[in-house]
Amino acid sequence: MSSQEIPDENLPAEQDPAHGAVKVADDPFADPGLPAHKPRIQDIDERAAKRSERAVAFMFTLSMLATIGFIASYVIFPVDEIVYIWPFGHVSALNFSLGLTLGVALFTIGAGAVHWARTLMSDVEVADDRHAIEAEPEVKAKVLADFAAGAEESAFGRRKLIRNTLFGALALVPLSGVVLLRDLGPLPEKKLRNTLWAKGKQLINMNTMEPLRPEDVAVGSLTFAMPEGLEEHDEDFQNQIAKAALMIIRIQPENIKDPREREWAHEGIVAFSKICTHVGCPISLYEQQTHHVLCPCHQSTFDLSDGARVIFGPAGHALPQLRIGVNSEGNLEALGDFEEPVGPAFWERG
Repeated sequence: MSSQEIPDENLPAEQDPAHGAVKVADDPFADPGLPAHKPRIQDIDERAAKRSERAVAFMFTLSMLATIGFIASYVIFPVDEIVYIWPFGHVSALNFSLGLTLGVALFTIGAGAVHWARTLMSDVEVADDRHAIEAEPEVKAKVLADFAAGAEESAFGRRKLIRNTLFGALALVPLSGVVLLRDLGPLPEKKLRNTLWAKGKQLINMNTMEPLRPEDVAVGSLTFAMPEGLEEHDEDFQNQIAKAALMIIRIQPENIKDPREREWAHEGIVAFSKICTHVGCPISLYEQQTHHVLCPCHQSTFDLSDGARVIFGPAGHALPQLRIGVNSEGNLEALGDFEEPVGPAFWERG
């Protein structure tokens, strides 16, 4: 129902004091206007304004210190350090310090800005009529004038202590994001090109955890080995074994077709990377009559009697071979690292 359809008796009315008659108000929805502006203490007392300025500057300075503390936390606290903090209990010292310092840095910037706006910037309410979305030249000029007036009223140029500390806080807090890039992990450098294998490292049987001897490897058998010194409880065991895992196979020397494979073997015992060159699956299926190994993921097949070349499947490269020999104790040992990186399609990436 519109206002025109409302019966007169339901409209707001006022009493005529002279005659006691009731008459309908002329405009029941009249704009009451803005209340009279009441100045704040900072508007009339410069000492109060200075106190507010120092409070805002203190919060911005605290933000700068918290940002520096955030960065320092990365250096001070080890990743695995656990501390007891009431009432949170046992927490990571690094995570707690990062969350606390970054939270203080961001909060104090916001709190300082709010306190600045509420106590020092102009709080005079201004009413403006609605206008079309497309701005007219006069409107644009008015906006620029309003902006200039707002900048003047904010005392941004006059309150140098606030301005300088705000610039300092805003300049430092983005450094937190730069430091967070550390969580992406260290740069790989040449870690993908090298493994734990090195000259003199013994081959350890992954089933018995004992050094492998030539007599332990029968013709036609398949044995898995890892480098000496690598333990399953090591923090980086999975990363290291993913590059260093070996397949040990013994083939009659006359059945080895590739000359380099025969040279790098010991009495027909050859050592190849266990990591498929397609997508990095561990190879474990061996056919002793053909000397073929099959990757169970996508059926890439390699001929271990011919340099582990690919004879079927999506793998694009032969399996890297490790040169081996026997040490003075009669145990099999590596004579160096792989000459090419292990793993899938590394040649194209690296």
